[in-house]
Amino acid sequence: MDDAMLEACCLAHQGAVSEYKQEWQAKRYMVGDKMFALLGGDKTGKPLITLKLDPFEGELLRRQYQDIVPGYYMNKLHWNSVYLQGAVPDEVLRGMISKSYRIVFGSLSKRAREEALRLQ
Repeated sequence: MDDAMLEACCLAHQGAVSEYKQEWQAKRYMVGDKMFALLGGDKTGKPLITLKLDPFEGELLRRQYQDIVPGYYMNKLHWNSVYLQGAVPDEVLRGMISKSYRIVFGSLSKRAREEALRLQ
């Protein structure tokens, strides 16, 4: 998945916004005041995206795809990083993005959810 498709996939979710964090050299995708995706690179500069998933599902995906690893610089139980130049199919990555968004959106307060829904 190229950068434009990745951006479109993340921002297609209701209330999703992005911001570039210079100090992290990464782009965050947020809903409400919470991040659901982080697009950046590892210490060698290899591009990756980090997403929140149910711990059980994250573990299954890490076992299935060598390019899905425990969250880079994140909680290793809840976050997973996907190397973008690896062999993870686009449909799997799209599903992971959607699930991450739903988990984070669901953790927002009712008021924050309503505000996010008004953004689009």
